[in-house]
Amino acid sequence: MDASRETAPLAKVGGEPYLQLPQDLYIPPDALEVFLEAFEGPLDLLLYLVRRQNLNILDIPVAAITRQYLDYLALMRELRLELAADYLVMAAWLAEIKSRLLLPTPAAAETEEEDPRAELARRLQEYERFRQAARALEALPRLERDIFLARAEPVGRQAAREPPPVSLTELLAALREVMARAQLYGHHHIRRETLSVRERMSQVLERLDALRFMPFSALFRAEEGRMGVVVTFLAILELLRETLLELAQAEPFAPIHVRKRL
Repeated sequence: MDASRETAPLAKVGGEPYLQLPQDLYIPPDALEVFLEAFEGPLDLLLYLVRRQNLNILDIPVAAITRQYLDYLALMRELRLELAADYLVMAAWLAEIKSRLLLPTPAAAETEEEDPRAELARRLQEYERFRQAARALEALPRLERDIFLARAEPVGRQAAREPPPVSLTELLAALREVMARAQLYGHHHIRRETLSVRERMSQVLERLDALRFMPFSALFRAEEGRMGVVVTFLAILELLRETLLELAQAEPFAPIHVRKRL
């Protein structure tokens, strides 16, 4: 066991073992740093000293605690740590409490004067309660505490596309197209046409359905010539005036459709 301990290398640099320290080895003074447990304030340090020795907060040996507290401050100065003013204020307060306990108290004031350690014990107990509450909050899941999930349900909407209103100009334009096709079937026979607007109204209603639309141009028969087109158009206008028909157009300049009104 001793032989293996003597032959064990101190370190390996570049794969080469070193059995003894180099003679020219230089270690700077600040090469080794020791990180102690950090305290959040003077009350945290004081509570640590009390709990480490299992002391009763209501009966604190002020002399021993003050000495340990000052030793810790001296250690922080040696480690070149910057001391907050709160630590020095606590040291002064502990010194004051210690001096008040050491000084004799007049007999008349013994019953009225409060224990100098009472305020310190009250602050330590209050700090300990807050620290326990903070730890309990820290142990809670961060979800629904610091992080909240956003939830949004999509709203089901169906865009209702209403057909644009059909103006008289659109109707006349459609009539012009039908008249242009009817001229191809024109003839020069002169005879009296037996066409009735009222009869054509009945024929238009018979051809239409209340559930589906029909193209406007499908109501005209080009072989009837211009007179038939005019009579059919007048019959449609009369049915529209009596609110028996319904016109629809998907978009401007689109074909016009017609159906029987429910």
